[in-house]
Amino acid sequence: MNRKIHNPYDREQNKCFGCSVSNPIGLRLSFIETEEYIEAKWMPGEFYQGYPNILHGGIIASVLDETGGWCVSVKVGTAGVTSEIRIKYLAPVYINKGELTIRAEVIEKSEKMARILCRMFDGQEKLCAEAEAQFFLYPGEIAKRRFRYPGREAFYGSE
Repeated sequence: MNRKIHNPYDREQNKCFGCSVSNPIGLRLSFIETEEYIEAKWMPGEFYQGYPNILHGGIIASVLDETGGWCVSVKVGTAGVTSEIRIKYLAPVYINKGELTIRAEVIEKSEKMARILCRMFDGQEKLCAEAEAQFFLYPGEIAKRRFRYPGREAFYGSE
């Protein structure tokens, strides 16, 4: 099963750096869902580098965190916020070695917390960074009211 995930958030109000198509300086990540994980394919541009031709570590962190957040929304089915993230930078991420693949999967879940494993692979499928992120989970009504969480089914709508 590979299913495209629809971004159900209002295009005019959602200026998220990670996923909004309305943010001109954002990452504009989009996602698919598999049985095990959420996945993004992303081609970093030259403005996201730190050292020449190498993706900035803060951008790597943002991409991993954003993918983890979408994993919470889709796989867990509520809104959550990152309470902790530990990143291991395993190899340089070169911006000229093809499209990156980012995957996030739930590794533990309780009523108020989810642990998400996030991994970034370069264009040659080499694991370059991984993060374990802990997300505080909001109860359904608070997620809807405070974060405009639209419900899990909204992620399967059409663009």
